[in-house]
Amino acid sequence: MVQSNGAELTEHEAELYDRQIRLWGLDSQKRLRSARILISGINGLGAEIAKNIILAGVKSVTLLDDRKVTEEDYCSQFLAPQSSTGSNRAESSLARAQNLNPMVELKADTDSLDSKEDAYFKEFDVVCLIGASTAQLLRVNAICREAKVKFFATDVWGMYGFSFADLQQHEFAEDVAKYVVVSKPNEKPKTETVNTTVKCTEEYPPYQSLVDFDFRDASYARRLKRNGPALPVQRVLQTFRDREQRDPAYGKREEDLKKLLQLRDELAPELISDHAFDHVFAQISPVAAIVGGAVAHEIIKVVSQKERPHRNVFLFDPESCCGFVELIGAEQ
Repeated sequence: MVQSNGAELTEHEAELYDRQIRLWGLDSQKRLRSARILISGINGLGAEIAKNIILAGVKSVTLLDDRKVTEEDYCSQFLAPQSSTGSNRAESSLARAQNLNPMVELKADTDSLDSKEDAYFKEFDVVCLIGASTAQLLRVNAICREAKVKFFATDVWGMYGFSFADLQQHEFAEDVAKYVVVSKPNEKPKTETVNTTVKCTEEYPPYQSLVDFDFRDASYARRLKRNGPALPVQRVLQTFRDREQRDPAYGKREEDLKKLLQLRDELAPELISDHAFDHVFAQISPVAAIVGGAVAHEIIKVVSQKERPHRNVFLFDPESCCGFVELIGAEQ
């Protein structure tokens, strides 16, 4: 749980965040002002998440990325200028990110994710990984669970979007509407809506639960029919990354399409169409904005402890142009 640690807002901060304070209250804004966020993978999706979190007014954001700016980033990465091609992606994003909100402490870290010791991740309140392998996700998630650090994994492949949240045991406040009878006896019944703040607790499973989940099981068939094959597609794309140590590339489109369909036949036969992977090359800006906005909103809810977070998987399906939430690996 993020504590405000007695943080007080300055007069300038209270004026800047006035709308947010009116929306979710002063205590929640103080918690945000004390939050330390790590975003690993500053591609287009990472830029969207960073933008929204920085504007919300957290204490600090660390941008971790050892990769270089490439032409592929032109599709969606708006924090790194095109003139920075060939430079480190985190460092190139720092100036524009800082201009969004000078009161947030920003740091660019050019090390690789694998080079970081366990203690590094324990310095943050929320860790968000983008573009990571399954082994990296499992390792960092285990570290975060031990240290009670909130964990998010998210990705966009072309027009497919995905996020996973492990908040362990999460406490939050939720406004519950109740109808109260205010009419007097013998009068026509009259009610008013009264909002009551209720404290709640939810348990979240680790990322391993998603890795172990069998979407081919008969118990999932109804949800699969209702929501479409976005979850099986995510599994295929993540497996491609693990085996090839990269994502599908537009420069190798024909070659990668064959590999993706071979994985489809191996992991999800008859669940995914032949055309499902036509648009998974490079991150598409509108999808990065949708998924990035959803993930950033969840991080803000978690840090502020205001409102019920999603449990626990968010998927964006381009065939329906809709995002939906799935509960995977936890009790309803």
